Formats: sequence, structure tokens, C-alpha cells
Amino acid sequence: MAKLTLTSERLLLTLPRADQAAAMLDFVSRNRDHLKPWSPPAPDGYTLEFWNNVVSTCDTAFEAGSAVRLWLATRDAPDTIIGSIGYSQIARAAFSSCVVGYQLDQQFVGQGMMSEALRVANRYMFEEQKLHRIAANYRPENVKSGRLLAGLGFRIDGYAKDYLYIDGAWRDHVLTSMVNAEFNVGWLNVKR
Repeated sequence: MAKLTLTSERLLLTLPRADQAAAMLDFVSRNRDHLKPWSPPAPDGYTLEFWNNVVSTCDTAFEAGSAVRLWLATRDAPDTIIGSIGYSQIARAAFSSCVVGYQLDQQFVGQGMMSEALRVANRYMFEEQKLHRIAANYRPENVKSGRLLAGLGFRIDGYAKDYLYIDGAWRDHVLTSMVNAEFNVGWLNVKR
């Protein structure tokens, strides 16, 4: 099983581990209504079996270099999951990019936690995963997410009609991205 822990002033960001599956189930259960308008449906997402499978899938994807999923906890309560960040669709060579998605416990919204977590995680993706671009997309109604991304340096690239099925319908999304100003073209041939 792969191991990775990133830290910030208040947070621990770790690859999913089997001993955290119950904590992740607790996170999605207590935030079900909070996350519903912004997250794609997960029909089996409220079972321990589902989250044990997620751990295995995430480990395999990390080892293959195709995705990096991080679960967030505070340093004060490392056994309680308060959010996640997922980098998917990782492409190498001339594209060198990925897409990021994220979610945060409702009790921590507005405290700068996701901004803190994404700064650390994005730096890891640029410096260690050696990517050139990170894309992030959000529903136009999600003003907080738009402000978060703008504050991190993401720029609007466009608008996608009926982009993703969320909360019972196809939803429009604002498309954003940020680029790695320190990208080294020698990384184009790096195999992960």
C-alpha cells in the first residue's frame, strides 16, 4: 500500500488507508445534505464496503500514476476525516495535466481549511507529480468555490453546458485551471 502524508499548519492530507474507511463513511454520512448539490451521486457511498473498495482503487490508481486522492484531517483530530481532494484524469507527456475535485465538512466551511489544503496538495502535484496544469470546475451557483479557486490562482477557461450529472440533473459548470510556472520541459518524458 502506497504511503503519502502532506501537512499544513492545521491539516494532515493522506492517501486513503483501510483503517480510515469507517471515518470516511462517517464524513459522507454527516455531510450528505451539505454535499448533495455539489457532488456527483454515489449510489453505494453510504456503506463501509464501498469505502473499503475506494481505498483499494485509490491505492492502485496512485501506484499507476493515474490519480491521487487525499483524505483530510485536522492535526488536532487525526482520526476524523473532514474532507477530501481528488486529482483524476492525470495525463503525462505533452498534456501533463489533471482535474481536481474537493469537498469539505460543513462545520469547517469558511475557515480557510480547503484553501490551506489545496495550496499544499497543488504544490505536491506540480513539484512531485511534475504536472503543468490543474483544472477545476464548479457549478456557477457555487460562489464560494469560485472565490476559493480564484484566490488560489485558477483562471476561468470557459463554460460547459450540461457538464456533469449532479443532484438529479445535468448541471452547467465554470471551467478553470492553473498552470505550473516552474514547469520544466524535461519533465515531459518523466514516467510515473
